[in-house]
Amino acid sequence: MSILLLSEIFPPRHGGSGRWFYELYRRLEPGTVTIVTQDNADPGDQRVDAEFPQRIHRIAMASQSWGLLSVTGFVLYARTLMRILRLKPNGVSQIHCGRTIPEGFIGLLLARLLGKPLLCYVHGEDIEVARTSRELTWIVNRVLRGADRLICNSQNTKSLLMEHWHVPAKKIEVINPGVDEQTFRPASPDPAFRKRFGWENRFVCLTVGRLQRRKGHDKMIEAIPQIKKEIPNILYAIVGQGDNYPNLLAEVHKLGLEDQVQFLNEIEDGDLIRCYQQCDIFILPNRSDGNDIEGFGMVLVEAQASGKPVIAGDSGGTAETMDNGTTGLIADCTNPERIADALLSVKRGMKEGRFQPDACRRQVLKALTWEKHRDRASKVFAQLGGSK
Repeated sequence: MSILLLSEIFPPRHGGSGRWFYELYRRLEPGTVTIVTQDNADPGDQRVDAEFPQRIHRIAMASQSWGLLSVTGFVLYARTLMRILRLKPNGVSQIHCGRTIPEGFIGLLLARLLGKPLLCYVHGEDIEVARTSRELTWIVNRVLRGADRLICNSQNTKSLLMEHWHVPAKKIEVINPGVDEQTFRPASPDPAFRKRFGWENRFVCLTVGRLQRRKGHDKMIEAIPQIKKEIPNILYAIVGQGDNYPNLLAEVHKLGLEDQVQFLNEIEDGDLIRCYQQCDIFILPNRSDGNDIEGFGMVLVEAQASGKPVIAGDSGGTAETMDNGTTGLIADCTNPERIADALLSVKRGMKEGRFQPDACRRQVLKALTWEKHRDRASKVFAQLGGSK
């Protein structure tokens, strides 16, 4: 089997889907995958490419428009397709696409030209955002109908495909993203780390993820005044970058919470892992922002693997990451009071002996490791075969 994967998002660029593909395809037999991804003009590209056991080609794939009716969008599809064809992909047996759009449409054109089967990953937010545009809806519909197999990150995403896009269940496989349980694991308290990050004598609640409205950082910030009444030493640490940063910073200043909210915009991978290990509670206060949803929530799995209880919003597929009531809580994260109630409930539960690190980690080891993920995905790839 020889696989061609098209994904604009791939390390060193941060993103849950990029991490998913990095962890999955590096575990397949070396030399059986060719990855075409975005050229980030970043020194990290060369480091990733040198260490990765599969071939990586980096080209310009990013665009401000994904629609066919705009000059920018049309050029994106035509130019990217031609660049991939120049790589002479005739020997591939199947084509995989990281998203339904734009990679899915490029992959569909390529699959038709080469007569090869097409597999496409579906994350939830991608197909929901596409529904806001008649043109994008048309493109995504072509991809969903033309793909031979669809892999969803959650049962929630599968439901969206069936209800909103009328995709038959037999075409869909649900495979939850996983975690490297050897990297994300519980650790003893590290006073030196906590001192370096200003976490000494603080009850640290951590969020990791892009600063987008659907991630819900703003509602957690609004919940802090209520949380402070019971946890005066609360510190909300936010790891991530994104367009919503100015709005979040303004909200912190407005509420006078400069001592309670910490933005960690740039952080090394090793320190990120220690943030998971040294925080007290992890929260992803996600909500639906129009059609933009959280498809699964890999960060919640990473936190539980690190032995931490988690809190997440009741939107999208986040409930599938945890054992609600045992390893964390699902809450209405559109409401700051509900967020505060959930966080205080988890803290009290920890004091009573609930939400223990071993229970959190067991939840992950049971079904959410990358090895289990690879085994499931490999079966799907084998079923897809090498020709149509």
